[in-house]
Amino acid sequence: MAALLRLGVKIKPILPKSQAFISIAPARNAYWNKDWKPGPYPSTAEQRAAAAKKYGLRPEDYEPYPDDGTGYGDYPKITAVSGEGRSSYYNWDYPYHRKDLGEPLHVDADVYGEDRIEVTRRQRYSTLKQIGILGSMVLTIAVLFIIGENFKMVQPRMPKQYPYGELWVENGGDPTAIPEVKHYRFEPPE
Repeated sequence: MAALLRLGVKIKPILPKSQAFISIAPARNAYWNKDWKPGPYPSTAEQRAAAAKKYGLRPEDYEPYPDDGTGYGDYPKITAVSGEGRSSYYNWDYPYHRKDLGEPLHVDADVYGEDRIEVTRRQRYSTLKQIGILGSMVLTIAVLFIIGENFKMVQPRMPKQYPYGELWVENGGDPTAIPEVKHYRFEPPE
C-alpha cells in the first residue's frame, strides 16, 4: 500500500491535477457515511452482478442477506472469520486488524477482531463444561463465605475506652453523679 502511495507521489508531477488525485485515491472512496450504506436488495440477475462488482466479488460468489427487513440490502453474506483465524505472516494493509484495503467485511466485523470472539477454531472445552466449571467455582466460594460467616475469626481486643465516665453526660446521664471508670490498674490482678 505504501509503495502504491509512493508511486502516486512520483507520478503526480507528470499528470494533470485531476488524474494525479485519482492515481492515489482509494478505490472505494466515499464522501459521507451515507455513501457506505448498502443499496436495495437485488431482485434481478443484472442487479446481483452490479452488486457483486460493487463489493469486489465474482457474481457466482456473491450472495446477499435475505430480504427479511434487517436492512442489510445488497450487502454480501460473508462467512465469519476471526482475526486470530487469519495468517499473521501475510502482508496485510492493516496488520493490527488483519484486513486489506477494499475488502468486504462481515456485517458483525467489530465482533470478530483478534481480541474478541474466536469462531474459526474449536474451543478447548465445550460450552457445557465451561458453565459447569464456572458454577462449581461460584458454589465453592459461596460455601466458604457461608462457613466464614458462621465462624468469625477476630482479633481479641478490649472495648473502646471513652473519657469522662464513658461519656456519661453525653449519653443523657446526670452531670453531678459522673461515675469513675478505671480503664487500667497498676496492681497485679488477683
